[in-house]
Amino acid sequence: MLPLVIVNPKSASGATRGNWSAIASDLRTHFGPFQVAFTKGPGDGIALAQRSALEGRKLIIACGGDGTINEIANGILLSETDCELGIFPSGTGGDFRRTIGIPTELREAARAIKNGRTEPMDVGKVTFHNFDGEAVSRYFLNVSSFGLAASIIGRVKGSTALNWLPLDSVRGRASFALSTLQEVVAIGTTRVRVKIDNKEERSFSTVNFCIANARYFGGGMMIAPAAKVNDGFLDVINIGDIKTAKIILNAYTLYRGTHLDLPEVADTLAKRVEARPHDGEEVHIEVDGELLGKLPAVYELIPNALRIRVP
Repeated sequence: MLPLVIVNPKSASGATRGNWSAIASDLRTHFGPFQVAFTKGPGDGIALAQRSALEGRKLIIACGGDGTINEIANGILLSETDCELGIFPSGTGGDFRRTIGIPTELREAARAIKNGRTEPMDVGKVTFHNFDGEAVSRYFLNVSSFGLAASIIGRVKGSTALNWLPLDSVRGRASFALSTLQEVVAIGTTRVRVKIDNKEERSFSTVNFCIANARYFGGGMMIAPAAKVNDGFLDVINIGDIKTAKIILNAYTLYRGTHLDLPEVADTLAKRVEARPHDGEEVHIEVDGELLGKLPAVYELIPNALRIRVP
């Protein structure tokens, strides 16, 4: 069976739909023949990937952003087959592809899939409550968090303030920037209870709490600079009670990965993290950039769970 490319036409703020002919041409020229399927809405990538892997497909390529990659990885993992994941980036964030070194230039990305090697990688699994109150599970390749990042994503999804901008890609980036500024200005801490591995549960305040399998989130922030996707650990980063002015003045450290030097930031390694809200507060969580539910949540490391094509 030919490799299957699963395309999210709404990725890159809708630009993938208009650019698909050029994208397909580069992929066909520098990778080779393939079949294609397009997602129509949330969850389609999971279903398409799971069904294709169960039918015997050996390589499924995700064409889209981090949310698309997450869905297709979940489909492969649910199939419990040895199908490989390839990544052909076409999103606005591109955080996971940074960690594994997939080029941004489409021709080079196509060559990387064709000539790359297959490696096993760890994945995270989070069990949480969706917005209907049901307990559900989701695998993640990159980062899951609660606090500021989840609030920004929630504001972006619900914002219509910049709908007057003419281009989808410009509108997407501007909306994220505006939502980030609004959330940082209105920033507050969240009280949570967290248990890491077999240690005692602790109660503390957090501005943003991240459970990372890979290094980047939020469109290029190196939130977990030492994270590796095959080391058997999740990197846990807590940005504690830090004031608005200090966040703005030290924003550059998140992109350099030097924020761990700040006294308000703590980090550790873990294989299991349990988190629950303090006094019944509703705390939303994001998973690979998608706002999917709320605490309580249990995070687990699943070693060598996924085969991925890397340069």
